[in-house]
Amino acid sequence: MTVLSFDEHGVDVVYEGTEFRLEKVLIEEATGKNYPDVTDHEVLKIVEEEPSLSGEPRRIKELLD
Repeated sequence: MTVLSFDEHGVDVVYEGTEFRLEKVLIEEATGKNYPDVTDHEVLKIVEEEPSLSGEPRRIKELLD
């Protein structure tokens, strides 16, 4: 299971027991979008090759409100 924790500057990730950080700039470069407009599903796709996506995607700006 992958855990994503969002803040204004990036995302803390726990993937297969390994913790790391994806900075805002890296996420923007990977998606071609402004950080607040990126969805949680898009971040999960950066981390995992074939993620199990459930529920509706939520934009980071919604998660931070």
